[in-house]
Amino acid sequence: MDSRRRTSTATPPFWQALAVGVSRRQFEQMQSRLATGRRAPEQRTAPTPPTRPNPPQIILGIDPSLRGTGYGVIRTARPGPEALTLGVIRCPAAWQRSRCLARIAAVLREVIAQHQPGACAIEGLFFAQNLQTALLMGEARGASLLAAAEGGLEIYEIAPRKVKQAIVGYGAAGKPAVAKMVQRLLHLTELPAPDAADALALALTLAQEHGRFSLNPLRRV
Repeated sequence: MDSRRRTSTATPPFWQALAVGVSRRQFEQMQSRLATGRRAPEQRTAPTPPTRPNPPQIILGIDPSLRGTGYGVIRTARPGPEALTLGVIRCPAAWQRSRCLARIAAVLREVIAQHQPGACAIEGLFFAQNLQTALLMGEARGASLLAAAEGGLEIYEIAPRKVKQAIVGYGAAGKPAVAKMVQRLLHLTELPAPDAADALALALTLAQEHGRFSLNPLRRV
């Protein structure tokens, strides 16, 4: 019998030939992956683009002022918008501020109840050199916002310059230019009063913004 030690010709298991640090369990997992093959790529459906809510068909515009708050209601229709009502809430100089604020809220409630607007555009705050004027404007604005909020309207704040840019095409346009363009856009037989014209211009601007996508959406109050 040959005294030399015979070397085994059997091939060691594959898992033993792997680098040190791979356990039997890890090797079995690797074999399982090889047997099953690669997973089929997941079928991803394209995300559904968000749907835009239906724009309001009836819009209320408010130009707040303690002694003369302008308002106007328009209906967006084809071939163009139409005015449903407009006016100015006049408060005599002899009235106390509290009485003026109560009248502003009461008249706007009546307008909302009659025409059922879905949204409201109100003039945004602007810089005023006179502090007293700014305070009075803020009070009238608060009474207007209260009436609109009680009516469940979507309320949007629009800066005066943005309104003039949208209606006249010039951000520093004067009140007469705004009134003439509003009369033309709404086919009014008479030139509206400045405060009522500003209110209608606010409503028209909101209608324009709802009809297009904007990089700078209006601020909702």
